[in-house]
Amino acid sequence: MTISPKAVRFDADMLWVDLSDGRTIAAPLAWFPRLLGANPQQRAQVELSRYGLHWEALDEDISVEGLLAGQADRTRRVQHAPV
Repeated sequence: MTISPKAVRFDADMLWVDLSDGRTIAAPLAWFPRLLGANPQQRAQVELSRYGLHWEALDEDISVEGLLAGQADRTRRVQHAPV
């Protein structure tokens, strides 16, 4: 059985996700810098899929599996050395 997201909401510090099995899980927004820096309208543009959450304009994807495992954003921004 795949556990999928049913609803997403935010408060000042947390991302809250209601799951298809009846649980609600939360993760600190600090784990997801793109969401932390986004405004409420950008955060509201989430697409729910069978496996997770997607924000096209923010280039952010969060899997339910990752949230359940307690994983923060694993992408790293490349910093270029001064020329």
